[in-house]
Amino acid sequence: MHRVFGRLAMLLACLALAACDKPERPPQVAAAADLRLALTEVAAAFEHETGERVALNFGSSGNFYRQLQQDAPFELFLSADEAYVTGLAKAGKTLDGGQLYGVGRLALIAPKGSPLTLDPALEGLRAALAEGTITRFAIANPDHAPYGQRAQEALEHAGLWQPLEGRLVLGENVAQALQFAVDGGAQGGIVAYALVFDPAIADRAAHVLIPADWHQPLRQRMVLMKNAGDVAKRFYAYLAEPESRAILEHYGFSLPQGEN
Repeated sequence: MHRVFGRLAMLLACLALAACDKPERPPQVAAAADLRLALTEVAAAFEHETGERVALNFGSSGNFYRQLQQDAPFELFLSADEAYVTGLAKAGKTLDGGQLYGVGRLALIAPKGSPLTLDPALEGLRAALAEGTITRFAIANPDHAPYGQRAQEALEHAGLWQPLEGRLVLGENVAQALQFAVDGGAQGGIVAYALVFDPAIADRAAHVLIPADWHQPLRQRMVLMKNAGDVAKRFYAYLAEPESRAILEHYGFSLPQGEN
């Protein structure tokens, strides 16, 4: 009997030791789809410097907002629209009001061979619509994607929203809209400028920036959730460091001086 109890004690000790050796699960980060390139690079630099990993999940800010309202297990949220962060803070879901990490831009993009001529004033798009050569035009879904909402505002500013409505292909998020615009049979689309740097599309499409004053600013805010652990907090702080700022600026994000 003593031998049985001894073996059981050894087994329990081994299981406890294995549990201690098990690597800690990386914190889950919910991030706007426009950050796919920039944040992946920042996270890699963070892991290289600290040895700590974060798990990045990209999607539409509106969808993440609804999930976080229902206490989804994300520890850090980077939204493409700061209003979603404000809403979560008011609901008591966050540690504080977060901080602004960048202001995004819209880009008009067209795949090679498209009849769409690119220009900031969208005159080429207007002409192609008049000629009937635009049958599919991609944007993110304005119902829950901030870049889709701002794309709609820019098109309304140019007087092109109604002419395009029946030709729109809506991406679940702005990364999917980019895929539709370049590979989905569309003649073009309006996407996040931060995504046009993708080497996978650089030689297959052209782009031009859309004037920032044609739509509400894409003020992008990040915030730690109430359940944030130490690694998530360190990554949040790392995002404000000069190294991370340089990466974000490389992908077209600006940060107004003195704002947080």
